[in-house]
Amino acid sequence: MIKRVLQLNVILVLAFLYAPVIALVVFSFNAAEHTAVWEGFTFDWYAKLLGNRDLWRACLVSLIVAGFSTFIATVIGTMAALAIERYQFPLRSVFMQVIFLPIIVPDIVMGIALLMFYAQAHIPLGIASIIIAHVAFNISYVTIIVRARLQGFDRSMEEAALDLGANEWRTFRSITLPLIAPGVVGGALLAFTLSIDDFVISFFTAGVGYTTLPVHIYSKLKFGITPEINAISTLLLFNSIALVVLAMRKAVVSGR
Repeated sequence: MIKRVLQLNVILVLAFLYAPVIALVVFSFNAAEHTAVWEGFTFDWYAKLLGNRDLWRACLVSLIVAGFSTFIATVIGTMAALAIERYQFPLRSVFMQVIFLPIIVPDIVMGIALLMFYAQAHIPLGIASIIIAHVAFNISYVTIIVRARLQGFDRSMEEAALDLGANEWRTFRSITLPLIAPGVVGGALLAFTLSIDDFVISFFTAGVGYTTLPVHIYSKLKFGITPEINAISTLLLFNSIALVVLAMRKAVVSGR
């Protein structure tokens, strides 16, 4: 009896969480101009997206921000993971807590804090301000995934390379980096996904003319929900699912 109740509870919770998402995907193919009534199946709304110049500009901004922030966060996050895992230094525990702080800080708090920092530092809002903000929270996720890979790392191959005459840089490039590559790639994919999906922090740190895709979708919602909005959201959903699946596969490989 208890087992059936728990199973029913799980089913109800999953239905509550995912039924709206399924409805969004289904109604993105609705022939009607409004989502209240189903009037037939069509791909017209996806075709209409191809001619939406504002949408593609927002997509381009999101891709630029995600690309640059992912690269910078991956480099810094990988170096941070190596420093934490391999070296003892003053205030190491404090450094670990600070590096992981963006994961637990609410997005709205981080967005407001960054906006205040930009105002005090006289940094203009634009694409650079969004990139800096995304780097700030992506570093933590990259560090966690790369560090998980380093915890099972066998350093005997590095020691062998050093004994054979390789310097530290060549050892890192030829031995260390290829072995931790699954963790680095997994962290980069997760960072890219989080950057593409971010709304709250981007909303506070974006300047005029540099609207990311989630912020663009929010601005369109002010005029009502249409199948075109559902189509945009569906594409964003499947893009995020694909990147998260790839990131999780890389994380599983890095944990072996």
